[in-house]
Amino acid sequence: MRMIKESLRAQRIETPSWAYGNSGTRFKVFAQRGVPRDPYEKIADAAQVHAFTGVAPTVALHIPWDKVDDYADLASHAAGLGVGIGAINSNVFQDDDYKLGSVTHPDPKVRAKALAHLLECVDIMDATGSDTLKLWFSDGTNYPGQDDIRARQDRLAEALAAVYERLGDDQRFLLEYKLFEPAFYMTDLPDWGTAYAHCVKLGPKAQVVVDTGHHAPGTNIEFIVAFLLREGKLGGFDFNSRFYADDDLMVGAADPFQLFRIMYEVIGGGGFTERTAFMLDQCHNIEPKIAGQIRSVMNVQEATAKALLVDREALAAAQRAGDVLGANAVLMDAYNTDVRPLLAELREESGLAPDPMAAYAKSGYFEKIAADRVGGAQAGWGA
Repeated sequence: MRMIKESLRAQRIETPSWAYGNSGTRFKVFAQRGVPRDPYEKIADAAQVHAFTGVAPTVALHIPWDKVDDYADLASHAAGLGVGIGAINSNVFQDDDYKLGSVTHPDPKVRAKALAHLLECVDIMDATGSDTLKLWFSDGTNYPGQDDIRARQDRLAEALAAVYERLGDDQRFLLEYKLFEPAFYMTDLPDWGTAYAHCVKLGPKAQVVVDTGHHAPGTNIEFIVAFLLREGKLGGFDFNSRFYADDDLMVGAADPFQLFRIMYEVIGGGGFTERTAFMLDQCHNIEPKIAGQIRSVMNVQEATAKALLVDREALAAAQRAGDVLGANAVLMDAYNTDVRPLLAELREESGLAPDPMAAYAKSGYFEKIAADRVGGAQAGWGA
């Protein structure tokens, strides 16, 4: 049990700046009281999540949504609140120029614009001390014949190579994939295999990030995790939940058993290290922002604790013996264990309240920001 507690105490979960802003569906973005108006206020909210959970010490930025004049000052602001800057996320999907793609666009001028932004993000990494760049491209086509599929792969490879060359020795990029949306006929990075192939060609500073909402129904995500770990190419996760597509709901909300299975593979494959980025990528459309992030962090902690409880020796013995039901029972015994008392005890040993949700609710922080953050433009999609 001591080793399990040590592993849980060392876990790090990164929250995204955009989760603290207003978000919604393609039909409506719902405004809430107390929503941050700038990156400084987003980081202040992220610091609250870390203060109550003890395992969320970094916040990911999204550029240009989190654009500021002085990134070193922003990093200093974060440090003063007890957190740091995590991954820098690029944005080459919102400008009108990117209607037909960004780095795979048929127009070289548009491709140059997109690449310049990606390189700017590396500059921001340098200024903030971030070691991770996260790349996601909405590039693709809607109709057969719209563009040359192979040519688009060549353009993508060229852009990735330029970004890779710009990275420092201790920096890396994580390449994200997505089955569809907004491209509906063909997406240039539709699956883990395509992302993996590009990363293998580039070298060790290019790795794959697995967004749990970016797969076809029924996809065995834990197999993808196990394979990428085996190849040394799993860079991290964008954790969220889905019922239908890329719903961006709170991680563990739709299928907590899947989250447990993923964490079981992470731990067994040696991926439970600082170099595996456990990031949240969620939009809290109707639930409170900070509380939603706290609950999400707790869900990851619970799945991790259960995965750490698996009796791997008993499991291996059952597997060697071909005992199908026995092997499955070992996993289910761990999954069905109530780990909440263990986590509450761990928090108390770390000087934290045993129930982060209740402690945050009693802190008065939400009431304070709701009263203070009046006027100005609230942060949200595109800001």
